[in-house]
Amino acid sequence: MSRTLCFTCQRPQKACICAFSVEIKNNIHVVVLQHPSEVSQTKGTITLLAKSLQFCQVIVGESFDDEAYFLKVMEQYQAVLLYPGEKAQTLTQNLVVQLTKLDQNAEKSRVNAKFKPLCLVILDGTWKKAYRMFMLSQTLQQLPQICLPEHLANAGKYHIRKVAKKNALSSLEASCYALALLEAASDFDDISADQAGKYQPLLNKFQAFNQFQLSFRP
Repeated sequence: MSRTLCFTCQRPQKACICAFSVEIKNNIHVVVLQHPSEVSQTKGTITLLAKSLQFCQVIVGESFDDEAYFLKVMEQYQAVLLYPGEKAQTLTQNLVVQLTKLDQNAEKSRVNAKFKPLCLVILDGTWKKAYRMFMLSQTLQQLPQICLPEHLANAGKYHIRKVAKKNALSSLEASCYALALLEAASDFDDISADQAGKYQPLLNKFQAFNQFQLSFRP
């Protein structure tokens, strides 16, 4: 007999995660590039993130140079890739101010194709698979790379899944912290692992989501 699925999150009703979502109007558009192996991963966090953020798109694939929808998004936005590569710039207040100015110019001059609103691109997969996705796409490699400050990058509370690095962040946590910093402006220094502005309620729910998932373990 097939299991009854939640219409919204598409998980079995007893494993429904809708109660852990939080409605958030993010100022910066988010595009998640999700590895196919993550789609059915019950411990994954993108379903919860996409359900919570008002402006969030998920594109499934491994290589994106020929992905028409992704390329269309790249034409519409000034995209930055959250990826700790060799060329990644740590999100500092000065960098955020630079990016924010560009975004403000886009708001003031929408008729001018030169100015495009900001867009945060996330790779969702294991470290190995995210690296493969990055290496397979010249489009991704050409995007400006940003990474989180160390105090946030090492603040992960993803207890339900084995990760290659201790205290590594889930895709949801990384996205929330990056958005909080990018939208912080003058309050940049107030963003911490426990004070992430309007994204903190989702991070709190994420911890409850961890405990919920752990409850299914024997």
